[in-house]
Amino acid sequence: MRVIGLMSGTSYDAVEAAAADLELRGEVLEMRPLGHLSAPYPDELRDLIASSLPPAATTAGGVTRLDTGIGQAFAGVAVRAVRELCGGGADLVVSHGQTLYHWVEDGAVRGTLQLGQPAWIAEATGLPVVSDLRSRDVAAGGQGAPLVAMTDVLAMAALPGVPAALNLGGIANVTVVAPGAAPLAFDTGPANALMDAAVRHFTGGAAEYDEDGRRAGAGRVDPALLRVLLDDPYYGRPAPKSTGKERFHLPYLLRALGAAPVAEPNDVLATLAGLTAVTVADACRAHGVTRLVVSGGGARNPVLMGMIAEELPDVTLGSSDALGLPSDAKEALAFAVLGFLTVNGLPGALPSGTGARRASLLGTVTPGRGPLRLPEPADGPPRVLRVTGGASS
Repeated sequence: MRVIGLMSGTSYDAVEAAAADLELRGEVLEMRPLGHLSAPYPDELRDLIASSLPPAATTAGGVTRLDTGIGQAFAGVAVRAVRELCGGGADLVVSHGQTLYHWVEDGAVRGTLQLGQPAWIAEATGLPVVSDLRSRDVAAGGQGAPLVAMTDVLAMAALPGVPAALNLGGIANVTVVAPGAAPLAFDTGPANALMDAAVRHFTGGAAEYDEDGRRAGAGRVDPALLRVLLDDPYYGRPAPKSTGKERFHLPYLLRALGAAPVAEPNDVLATLAGLTAVTVADACRAHGVTRLVVSGGGARNPVLMGMIAEELPDVTLGSSDALGLPSDAKEALAFAVLGFLTVNGLPGALPSGTGARRASLLGTVTPGRGPLRLPEPADGPPRVLRVTGGASS
């Protein structure tokens, strides 16, 4: 089955697409990546997303405009992916959409909202679309995150020691696969979310992020600010747990700076990179991680990666590329896997990772132009992911 995965993360800067041929052979899920592409959101749509995210208020009209605009943006990228990555033909599109709100109270997720109306994707491509992948896990008592854990576990099944996958998006999350134990997955805290917010604040919007970590690299970690940031009770909560920009946003950072003022913007950025490194390292040490497989935008920040390596001198760090999963495309490929599992009648969430009562089939299916024909349900779930051949773009 030829599947296209679409997503936009908490940095809401672009729509990412990745395509792969997927086939289940017994307990082995075979994946042949076909390439990936990225398309920035139109400026007007990105500004609307930014102005609607917590702690800002929005309206029903604003949500409707976002749902349509994001759906149309995803549809345009899906059409490109069919043409440029799949040679004009695909079987399924899987859309994560854009998270607008992740509703957490006292550590429990009450609801989650990903926008991007899938009807636009189905209409533009003619293909069936699996979307809204998080809500079913939430309804089963889970966190609805991190859903990339299924792909992480399958990809790391054969690795020795205690491997963990680390994704450095707006929020950092880890998936730990320890021998003889159920897989564990959770958000460790902010990665790029606070750093990006700080850059936009200090540059008056002239820059969106700290390219190559240059600003953080020119600064020094401020111990007082770091102590204030680490005092957040989120870090002390046991897994499963999840978080988002509902918690870690610019007003949150400004409150911390009010308690521990820092004069130099670069020192603030160095401290925020240090916060990510410390919280990631604490999570890895707590679970005896021996190898860290890194992906996401933060993996391209050498200052952040250097800080993580310094915090974890005995842990081997490497890119998910070594497992055949391109770092920039891993999340989109992970959602392609989840949609593939759904249409084959297999659950995509790991209860030990999300805290759900049961493993659920994820998502909602929107038919394409023709009759909806799903495969016969698979005999059983995969136990390992085997990546073969493939292409990059």
